Amino acid sequence: MDTQVIVVGAGPVGLLLAAELRLGGVETVVLERLAAPSTASRASTLHARTMEFFDQRGLAAELGTPPNDGAGHFGGLPLDLGGLDTRYPGQWKVLQARTEELLHARATDLGARILRGHLVTGLRQHPDHVEVEAQGPAGPVRLRAAYLVGCDGEESTVRQLAGIDFPGAAADKELLRADVDGIDIPGRRFERFPTGMAVAARRPDGVTRVMVHEFAFRPAPRTGPPAFAEVAAAWARVTGEAIGHGTPLWVNAFDNTCRQAARYRLGRVLLAGDAAHQQMPVGGQALNLGLQDAANLGWKLAAEVRGRAPAGLLDSYHDERHPVAERVLAGITAQSHLLLGGAEVDGLRAVFAELLTLDGVAEHLASGIAGLDVRYPLGPGDHPLLGARLPAFELATGPQRGDVLRLLRTGRGLLLALSGDEDRTARLAAELRPWAGRVDLAAGWPGHGTGADLAGHDLLVRPDGHVVWADTSGALGPALLRWFGAPTGD
Repeated sequence: MDTQVIVVGAGPVGLLLAAELRLGGVETVVLERLAAPSTASRASTLHARTMEFFDQRGLAAELGTPPNDGAGHFGGLPLDLGGLDTRYPGQWKVLQARTEELLHARATDLGARILRGHLVTGLRQHPDHVEVEAQGPAGPVRLRAAYLVGCDGEESTVRQLAGIDFPGAAADKELLRADVDGIDIPGRRFERFPTGMAVAARRPDGVTRVMVHEFAFRPAPRTGPPAFAEVAAAWARVTGEAIGHGTPLWVNAFDNTCRQAARYRLGRVLLAGDAAHQQMPVGGQALNLGLQDAANLGWKLAAEVRGRAPAGLLDSYHDERHPVAERVLAGITAQSHLLLGGAEVDGLRAVFAELLTLDGVAEHLASGIAGLDVRYPLGPGDHPLLGARLPAFELATGPQRGDVLRLLRTGRGLLLALSGDEDRTARLAAELRPWAGRVDLAAGWPGHGTGADLAGHDLLVRPDGHVVWADTSGALGPALLRWFGAPTGD
């Protein structure tokens, strides 16, 4: 083998996956067609669940304190994201280029090899490996690996070469988008005009991001980004304002195409991020959805490659993430109708606006957008955290006292003994000993506030931060076997 896993695509999803694989001890090569990182930033929002996962890996602190905005939306209707029960409520404004820079440093620091200027041209699957052909700066390259993961975007070459179906609905609505310097226009937040909808947001550096949609426009397939003149003309028709004198730094178009791969795994080929699902990037969900794919897949694929995975662990990636994306895509489709429809959706918008005032409705939608509502069906048991993410809280006592999320930075599983009973903790430690090196033990008593209601309970947490066992779920041993494999030692 030339390497153990090949990741195609050095965007945020591919880089996070490479970092997670290296954290799990797997040799990883990333193939990227671009010769240098892009300075464009399609995405500019990190949601709460992504920030929590970054915190779990020690990355959140490296971002510093990015601007935060609690004013979200659902299809252009105001939605408060600032009151969610998380350490990171709201929308964290981080340009995609910065996210890529952060994750590139993490992946390479951990030992991933990033090969730029490599365009994948072919792949072959074999019973025990996969071969990848690419055109590199010095000519053709052929690599062999145990597994290949396509993180190469909506037009994924990996998905197409693997023959994985990508069903869904074609676009019937489009937005034009540009980052423009040298213009001074009013800020607009999903402002509706008689002929369209417009957004204008000025950044601290003086650059204004504009987005414009014309209700009557029906998109045709594009072979490249629109000219800035097209954006300026559409902006003038909708708002009556001139922006053509500005300097465009980046221009693109996106639409409401909605597709999802029929399967996220086919043999030794897997998909993550936009290669697995294509959606309108409304509300900043697309990037965050993909990053959570990588968080779910990384530790599982590492366990598989290293021969530690129990039967079915790698297949659980599709089983868990496909329904999550399917639900997110359904929500985005609803938002696209509310946001981009003309006068015919005014009644629907009025109904939704009224529903958002009812108890629990806004919080339900906000939790979905923030990625906080994901709860995998991991039973058995009825503990309220089973399948959900572990919330951030402080251990007030015990040798590992402090922030509980930092205990997940190793990329290993975590057994939290929160009973305060030394004999019970000793029994758990003895039961856990055959999985040393795969699951860590932390004992203590939660402090006041978030997590206080967990006092007296024991929890088993996967490397991605989801709880897979609680002391109300029966014996610990079967859960260790299911998620961390046979107790063969490290």
